[in-house]
Amino acid sequence: MHFDQRTQQALREFGLSTDDVREVSEAVVEATAEAAADLEAFFADRETVYSDMDLAHSADEFPEHDLEYVDLYTHADDLRGYVKFDGWGAYVEGGRVLSEDVVELSLGETVHDRVRFAADRDAL
Repeated sequence: MHFDQRTQQALREFGLSTDDVREVSEAVVEATAEAAADLEAFFADRETVYSDMDLAHSADEFPEHDLEYVDLYTHADDLRGYVKFDGWGAYVEGGRVLSEDVVELSLGETVHDRVRFAADRDAL
């Protein structure tokens, strides 16, 4: 179970049984794995994506990125990984699908921001 002891105790005090807490925990783990799979599917067949990332070396409102790969993994409710573009990359510290055309990744070191990605600029 991924809930810490305080959270488990609060859920039990709220009226959930230990089995209920375990079931909720399993549902969260499953939802995290599904989110990772959906994000990887979004990037899977794309060679180029556009973002709302503020880049010092780009004058474009929505810069273009040549995508090499997105590699995600999950542990309990954590979604982590790495996104690699042509010449640079960033750690992924979370993410979600916003629509069929747009996803958001929380990027770590070097970026430290939530960044939306789309298959074309018009979607952003």
